[in-house]
Amino acid sequence: MHIVIIGAGIIGCGIARELSKYENLRITVVEKEADASFGTSKANTGLIHACYDDDPNKYPLRAELCPKGNRMWRNWIEELDIPASFPGSLVVAKNEEEMKILEELKKRGERNGVPSLKIVHEKELRNLEENLNEEIIAALYAPTAGKVSPYEATFALMENAIENGASFIFRREVRGIRVKKGEVKGVRLSDGSELQADVVINASGIHADEISKMIGINHFQIKPRKGEYMIFDKDSYPKVSRILFPTPTPKSKGVVVTTTVDGNLMLGPNAQDVEDKEDLGNTKEGLDFAWENAQKIVRRLPPKNMVIRTFSGLRAEPPHGDFIIEGYEEPWGFINVAGIRSPGLTSAPAIAEKVEKIIREVGVRLERKKKWNPIREGIKKIAKMGDEEREKEIKKNPPYGKIVCMCEMVSEYEILEAIRRGATTLDGVKLRTRAMMGRCQGNFCRIRIARILSRELGIPLWKVQLKGEGSEIGVGDIKTILRRESK
Repeated sequence: MHIVIIGAGIIGCGIARELSKYENLRITVVEKEADASFGTSKANTGLIHACYDDDPNKYPLRAELCPKGNRMWRNWIEELDIPASFPGSLVVAKNEEEMKILEELKKRGERNGVPSLKIVHEKELRNLEENLNEEIIAALYAPTAGKVSPYEATFALMENAIENGASFIFRREVRGIRVKKGEVKGVRLSDGSELQADVVINASGIHADEISKMIGINHFQIKPRKGEYMIFDKDSYPKVSRILFPTPTPKSKGVVVTTTVDGNLMLGPNAQDVEDKEDLGNTKEGLDFAWENAQKIVRRLPPKNMVIRTFSGLRAEPPHGDFIIEGYEEPWGFINVAGIRSPGLTSAPAIAEKVEKIIREVGVRLERKKKWNPIREGIKKIAKMGDEEREKEIKKNPPYGKIVCMCEMVSEYEILEAIRRGATTLDGVKLRTRAMMGRCQGNFCRIRIARILSRELGIPLWKVQLKGEGSEIGVGDIKTILRRESK
């Protein structure tokens, strides 16, 4: 049986990895971008929520899958070598009104099965986070909250799915789904080809409503909600040791202050509903909002001149706030995994398991592989090695001794390994290795990495792309000069 998954974000790759356990399934993931994680999965807060925020009366799927996903992430992290940590989170309150919200969140979390929730005050609160704003009087402490590199997690899932037999097709957009006699039969792609398909799983993020409408299922519309972020240089201080939230609103969990798994202080996001599903621009208003609201949580922020990057991401907001995960009798073989807004990243392992259950429920008998391999090793990074290990690795693989990105200490070996694992663009290398993510944001190393991509992919330098078609780094006169030099 051939299963086609539309979308190579954290959800699509998680489902692919889960279904790769079965002998009688052939898995193909189709993605319109040049690489996995290039949509929402690369531009979010990267948090594994504790799951006290999801009201089971309003959002039953979120309330069910979030705490389950939180527990399941431990296995994903261990098996797939994903950068992550679990420092816990604090939802802060400044007055009695906000204290009431903390009490409600605690009760809701306990109803959802979240362990060890506790409201902390005064000395205990300051011991948990010394950089809190002086006006904060209490916080809800959730020790099971964590943080993860969302794009590295997505790549890890993809690599392990491939190891277990799944296939990925990039740079192809789904243009239609063929249905015959009430059953899914195939998927038409933008290059004119068609993939035979027995089951189609729609995990296409903010475009999930458009895919669903292709087969006449149009009972929902996805609205893009933009969130904007600021990231500080690793050497900027003070940082925070916990994940810090304000008291939430009906629209958003609010501006988060956190230190990423890579050591950068990060602020954001705001929550702005937009019409354009390609609107990834930052705005002064959005970044000012993040800055001003972060100051209400922490006592002190690093100076603004230590901000090295701003970015934004789009979340897939469903009409009623809850995930849409369902199979259909008509047409048989189509499964929607849509509206996966926050806490979608946290819920990803449980979502993958739920999709597997739906496949069983529609009558597909699954035969477990005898030799399914759950283990994947990440790229070994020289920046994280001790002196003895570094010397050993350089002797074994000399390109480890050639540092290409000075800010993040990324070697040529790591870049070559990223390309071997599927990177075909500068962003693909960046997200796998952290090259170009440091203080200079690639001003020093981007051209050096582009030359490595050019050499390894066998393409002219000016055809190296930042993130896909239309983002080639050589245009106009520069392209002409480079072409002349290559003759």
